[in-house]
Order: sequence, then structure tokens, then C-alpha cells
Amino acid sequence: MQLHKKLLGLALILAFGSANAEAIRIAIGTQDTTINCATGGLLIRELKLLEKYLPRDGKYKDAQYDIQWKNFTSGAPLTNEMVAGKLDFGSMADFPGSFNGAAHQKAGKQSIFINVLSGSTLGSGNGIVVPKSSPVQSISELKGKTISVPFASTSHGMLLRAIKAQGWDPEKDVTITTQSPEVAGSALQSNKIEAHADFVPFAELFPHRGYARKIFDGSQANAPTMHGSLVDADYAKKYPEIVVAYLRAALEADRLIAAEPEKYSELIAKVTGIEAEVNYLFHGPLGLQTRDLSWKPEYRQAVKTSIETLRLLKRTDSDIDANAFIDDQYIRAAFKQTGLNYDAQLKNYAKLPLTAKDAVTGKAITDPKRVAQIWVENEPLVRHYATAETAFAEARKLEKAGKKIRTVYAHDRETGLKLLAGDAWFVVNGKNEISAFLLKASAEAWAQKNKGKVLDFDTAKAGISS
Repeated sequence: MQLHKKLLGLALILAFGSANAEAIRIAIGTQDTTINCATGGLLIRELKLLEKYLPRDGKYKDAQYDIQWKNFTSGAPLTNEMVAGKLDFGSMADFPGSFNGAAHQKAGKQSIFINVLSGSTLGSGNGIVVPKSSPVQSISELKGKTISVPFASTSHGMLLRAIKAQGWDPEKDVTITTQSPEVAGSALQSNKIEAHADFVPFAELFPHRGYARKIFDGSQANAPTMHGSLVDADYAKKYPEIVVAYLRAALEADRLIAAEPEKYSELIAKVTGIEAEVNYLFHGPLGLQTRDLSWKPEYRQAVKTSIETLRLLKRTDSDIDANAFIDDQYIRAAFKQTGLNYDAQLKNYAKLPLTAKDAVTGKAITDPKRVAQIWVENEPLVRHYATAETAFAEARKLEKAGKKIRTVYAHDRETGLKLLAGDAWFVVNGKNEISAFLLKASAEAWAQKNKGKVLDFDTAKAGISS
């Protein structure tokens, strides 16, 4: 009988693992369509990067991991599930992230912001669009009009700051209504709204799809914005090694997309339906936002500002200490284990550089504000050109040869902002030099100063001789 019991016990161990094995849940909430969260969710999941770095020794020697992924279209429902204890990690922007901290505090719990994923120290990424047929060219023309925005989002904060910068009263001079990106897209197509403010990637996605124009970039409000990752504080204290493993996976995802932005822009498109051309606009070289996992002072300020604005909007009455809410010990450990210098990254404000040669001349490209790029259908890599005039001449040749162009990129001559050229304004001077601008007013001012002519994309592309 004793021998039979021993054999039965051995069989159970062989079948189900060590009797002491611990099944550790790792439940991660993602926002796949918020594409600058990709290195904290979608890419880690799709490439199975977390599995590579999970601890397997010490107290984790016999651990079993239960990795759970759940996707959300915004931060609020993700926060609800974190507070309910259904998720351990979540990625979102500064505003919903701050609301996450407040919601945890209200429930007698705590979450911590552990890293940045992507952002802009100036505010790019958020933006305001109008219907394609609208005569409006700038925010100054929106006084008295209705502007929709996802409430309590990072774009809501941008909109309020932009209105304040105009000297307007947000309760008297404009009408602000709440509207999700999904609803706004249809409303823009049917001209049912006068303007819409939104976060990544919708201020670029809607114009790319042909039914909106971007008239304001968040950088004009000079308000830093970021997306990053949070974790339940008790979970982090219990499993600090798992938190670091997650961040090491995020660092690898960042390295991979930096090396092959077209390839992974296509993967993001396959998973989300957000076109690869828009993904590349953000994640490619000289992108609209900068992928950066470090807590730069500007990103810390973005969190502080969002906490203050949430209180102003009466979305929370919590008094969150931003310095305690942001905890960089885990990302510092991940950098160290990866062999990277965190303090050096804190000082690095450069965008992903463009190290390329002009596709026509073969010469190295040196001036990022003059760069233009063409993504040709059925070509795996984007073509790079030192100037818009060279790119446009090539575009004509490609089209004449029957090639289909997926998109053309240009850079604002004054700000360096990466643009979808199809919705930009251009100035051509007497030397046939082309400069790109986001705003028509900026193009007109440049043209007057430099004796040039303002043109839209189609006219500029067609009107420059080879």
C-alpha cells in the first residue's frame, strides 16, 4: 500500500509538475490601436519577447507563468480592470495614466508609472483635424464652433491648453463635446462635426484615409505628452524581477522596430488595421514621436500637468504625488541588465536618426528638415531623398512607369515635424526648391519672406521640372 501511494504521488508530480510550483499570473492590458504603445504590448505579445526574459532561477526556479493579454481601445476600461484586480500591467497616455493612479488611490490601492514607451517633449502626436472639405485652416478659426474630443484623454488636455493659448474661455468661446475616435471618424466623413481633437494615431490616420485635414499639431501648444506602462504597486513589490523582465522585453521590442521600422509597421498594421504608412510615420526614422523608455523631466511634467488638469476638470479629487507615482527603479534595472546607460538616455533627445543615402544621387542625407520619402507599393523599404524636389521628380517617374505610391512623407521646414505630404502645404521658390509646412499660414509667411509660391501637394508634385 505504501509503495502504491509513493508511485501515485510520483505520477502526479510528473503529470502536473513540482508540488511547490507557483503559477504566477502576468496579466497585461494593451492598447493595440494606440500604436505608440506597441513596444509595451503588441510587439511583446506577437514576438513572444516576455517569455525570453522571465526569471527561471532563485525563488522562480519552479515557477509556472500564466501570461494573459487583453486589448483595449482606450485607457479607462483598462484602468477599471486593473483596479478590479484583473490586470497587473497596463499601457496608456499621461492623462488616463494619471486617472489610473487616482482610481487605484480611491479604491485603497496603488499603481505606479514605471516607464515611458513613446512621446514628444513638445506635444506631437495629439492633434486637431477638420473634415476634408472644411475651409478652416487653423485653430484660430474654430472660435464659436463645436470641437469633439475623447474626454479625459491626453488630447483633451492638449485641446484645453490650445484654447487657453488663444485667449478663449473653453466654456463660452467653443463647445467641447465628448466623442470617441471610432465615432469621430464617421462624423468627419459625413461632415457632422466641425472639428475633432484626438490622440495617436487618429490625427494622422483620418487624413491618411482621405476624409480629414490636420490643422493643429500638439507641439504648437508646447505641452509634453507621452504613453507609458503602469503596474500594480503590490504586484511590483512581490515580483520585481517580473516587472524588470517585462521592461527588458519592451527594450528589445524598441530595438527591433528601430532596426526594421517598415517590417514591424506592417506587423502592427496586420494586427490593428492601422495602415503601415501611419505606423511608419510615428515609428520610422525622424518620426512624429520619439520612442524613449526613460523618464525625462518633460515626461514627468506631463504627468504632473495631467494630474492638475484632471482635478480642474473635476474628474478626480485625489491628490497624487507625481514623484511617488513615477517609479524609475525598474526601468533603471532593465537598462542595466540590458547593458544600456539609463543616465545617458535621459540626456538624449534625438529622434530615431535617418542614416541613409539619397535614392537618386547616392549621396548621404544630411539635412533632416529637407528630407522627403516615398513608400512604393510592393517595395519592402521606404525610399529616401535629400530634398522634396528630388522626391517629387521621382514620384512622377514612378507613376509614369505604372508604379503605385503608398504615401509620400515630408518634413516641416521650420519645425522638422514629419508630415504626410498629401495633406501638407509647399512653397516653391525661384530656384525650384520645395519646402513643406503643416499649416497654410506658415507656408504663406515663408513664401512672402523667400519670394516663393504656395502650392498644395498635387500641384507641387506636378509642377517641378525634372
